[in-house]
Amino acid sequence: MVKIEDDREGAIEAAVAALEAGGLVALPTETVYGLGADATDPRAVAAIYAAKGRPRFNPLIAHVPDLAAAETHGVFGPTARALAAAFWPGPLTLVVPKRPESAICDLVTAGLDSIGLRVPAPSVTREILARLGRPVAAPSANRSGRISPTRASDVAEDLGAAVAVIVDAGPCPVGVESTIVAVLDGRVTLLRPGGVTREAIETVIGRPLDRPEAASLAVDASAEGAAPLAPGLLTSHYAPNARVRLDADRVAPGEALMTFAGLRPPGSAQAVALVDLSPSGDPVEAASRLFGALRDLDASGAGTIAVVPIPEDGLGEAIADRLRRAAAPRP
Repeated sequence: MVKIEDDREGAIEAAVAALEAGGLVALPTETVYGLGADATDPRAVAAIYAAKGRPRFNPLIAHVPDLAAAETHGVFGPTARALAAAFWPGPLTLVVPKRPESAICDLVTAGLDSIGLRVPAPSVTREILARLGRPVAAPSANRSGRISPTRASDVAEDLGAAVAVIVDAGPCPVGVESTIVAVLDGRVTLLRPGGVTREAIETVIGRPLDRPEAASLAVDASAEGAAPLAPGLLTSHYAPNARVRLDADRVAPGEALMTFAGLRPPGSAQAVALVDLSPSGDPVEAASRLFGALRDLDASGAGTIAVVPIPEDGLGEAIADRLRRAAAPRP
């Protein structure tokens, strides 16, 4: 694990060398830590799937240093360019048609003719991407379906020796994954809520987002031939070992409690563990703490994590999405 405040240049050099050699590198982003591999190298990308235990049909996001690099791999019309200009670098993934000449391998796209592209915010990660000169496929750096990592230590705990280099830039400030928007066939569709709100995107495009096909939002991991259009769309995802119980209005004996805005339902005093995502009711703070809180409450040994109702306006939509997937029935 290389901390960038101790040796930024050393971290960049180590990460680039590992990626060039076909290894896996944990990269910091503003959302969560990503498990990166050269997106043009099928063997390196296969190592991501092996390390995560990820279903092969689930596509990956390709990370690039800037819009110019993104346009060498995807077809960007006026709407996609407007969204990129407004939110890149930042927590927005754009799914656009893949250019036939793109060197990104089919394992990244799961065989689809579209590609998810993102320019992450941290300058150290963009410098790594620029020096490598190739896109990096980077899903969250955790075992598939488990809680996403917002700290370098989370990556080490989940994946250990499978990762050649962990670039430690401290806690991720956004804390939920990127928003995924598909700009395909004249439609602009929100596939996954995340670090950029629906309202902010609609302000840029000047109209409401289109509704996605239901099949693309809830894909059973056991389904034969199923191919979601973007990452993070499996019904059960982001799951701790403990069962997650939503909209809790009381806390049962033996349960841990995830609460918000100082809410203390009956039984809170007897909770095995308690985390308030934001005592002040700030959804930005709550999003940044969500996955760390799930990990901490899971570590308490409680069989169930009770979660109070959380408002779904703004970033609350992304928080609620992650919690519903954490609470979904397991395969």
